[in-house]
Amino acid sequence: MKWSLIAVALLILTSCGGRKETPKERPNILFIMSDDHAYQAISAYSNHLIETPNIDRIANEGILFTNACVSNSICAPSRATILTGKHTHINGKIDNIMPFDTTQVTFPQLFQKAGYETAMFGKLHFGNNPKGVDKSKIVPDQGFYINPEFISNTGDTVQFTGYATDIITDLTLNWLKNERDPSKPFMMMYLHKAPHRPWWPRPDKFRKFTKKHFPEPPTLFDDYEGRGTAAKTAEMNLLKHMKYGHDMKIRPSTIEEMGKVEPDTDEWKWGFDVPYTNRANAEQKAQYDPIIDSINNDFKVHWPGMTDEEKMHWKYQRYMQDYLACISSVDDNVGRVLDYLDESGLAENTIVVYTSDQGFYLGEHGWFDKRFIYNESFKTPLFIRWPHVIEPGITNDEMVQNLDFAETFLEAAGIEIPDDMQGESFMPLLTGDNERWTRDAVYYHYYEYPAVHMVKRHYGIVTREYKLVHFYYDVDEWELYDRFNDPNELKNVYHDPEYADVVNNLKKRLAELRIKYKDSEALDQHYLDISDLK
Repeated sequence: MKWSLIAVALLILTSCGGRKETPKERPNILFIMSDDHAYQAISAYSNHLIETPNIDRIANEGILFTNACVSNSICAPSRATILTGKHTHINGKIDNIMPFDTTQVTFPQLFQKAGYETAMFGKLHFGNNPKGVDKSKIVPDQGFYINPEFISNTGDTVQFTGYATDIITDLTLNWLKNERDPSKPFMMMYLHKAPHRPWWPRPDKFRKFTKKHFPEPPTLFDDYEGRGTAAKTAEMNLLKHMKYGHDMKIRPSTIEEMGKVEPDTDEWKWGFDVPYTNRANAEQKAQYDPIIDSINNDFKVHWPGMTDEEKMHWKYQRYMQDYLACISSVDDNVGRVLDYLDESGLAENTIVVYTSDQGFYLGEHGWFDKRFIYNESFKTPLFIRWPHVIEPGITNDEMVQNLDFAETFLEAAGIEIPDDMQGESFMPLLTGDNERWTRDAVYYHYYEYPAVHMVKRHYGIVTREYKLVHFYYDVDEWELYDRFNDPNELKNVYHDPEYADVVNNLKKRLAELRIKYKDSEALDQHYLDISDLK
């Protein structure tokens, strides 16, 4: 077994501000995760799109990671990796379709066994009865923003009236205030559905944000020159692939009135009716409908005469208005929970983590969604606050990964780390002992192809300086990006003679990582064979 490097009651930890003693009681852990929350939409990183003062509190009072990343940028696989501390090819959840290997031990089970009380509220996205969780209410699959259902750990399904982000927070606060055993430390997973597609804001946020105008990314009209097949054939372009009803809030009746505005419009009626028309009650519709009517009226007046460039601008604004409105509600609700921790005194001995299951494209390269190893989907926000242990307001640029979360939480709680976990505890980075952190490269592997958005299968190695990627299955293409000199990843320099030594070195290191993490061409073929049978 990997033994924890700290005995929580005794160890003296080194931090940037001097030597600090850990709390004598085992720390509580509050793990906050949103779905598809791009780091570009958190003001602790940049306030060019939105202010997120409550999420920023965690960064300001703790540590902000600038190079946190995922091992497979898609929802369910990321969550499986977080729970198990293992790459998706080991835990079985390589994509949103393949089943999770339920024999895997998850870190909540280890916390529960060690005497922690455990709870989970919100979105898990695979399975409705997570192991090692004493109390849970989980939205089925993707869940709904308006009047969502939840499945409890007893198997009961209950529907709540209201907005999902508020309700998930209400459930979390109720457990913290009224249901937990105060004699035990807790490990709580507070998991938002937002800001996942189709981005239905709460009515007040909807009204406010539809009046806003947001700056565009410089690569909004990227033509993918200088990159390979994968970027050129992916189906997640705002203009071509973002749906009018599902994403833009254009009513099916508006589309019928105007005639088809794209070939598959009728197929996406469900994208408006299912999350809204068939869910919102009369009182809710009275708040939403005037805003939706305004959007539809603007669409009817202006859309027919727009050029493709103007349509791209229009779609980008509609996307940002709804996406960022959803994030604003997340931020408000994170603030509610942080306020309670402060008021109750729990904050003093609670590790608070904020992250996302992966990054997301906010118009960069003309895209929405995630999946690629490219920065906007590969990088994920990560802030951690731990009073008296983490020096407030520090920043770290080391390559940490969602693969490492389980190991880090276990070490913080003084619980043994199983030998078969594949990540590394980044406790040294939390305590300022950076010299003990030796990793300088991470491994990535994406599998869900052919499938929605058509992002080709690929694996790669990423360091702070470079990114080497191999796209495979129906292509055999390599890409190399200089992350320092080409931060927008616009030029593949794999074939540039000046980078020949870099390519050779990274290929060798990539092969070593494949061996280290027990990935291989044989395993790639195994998962391809299984996918072909489905």
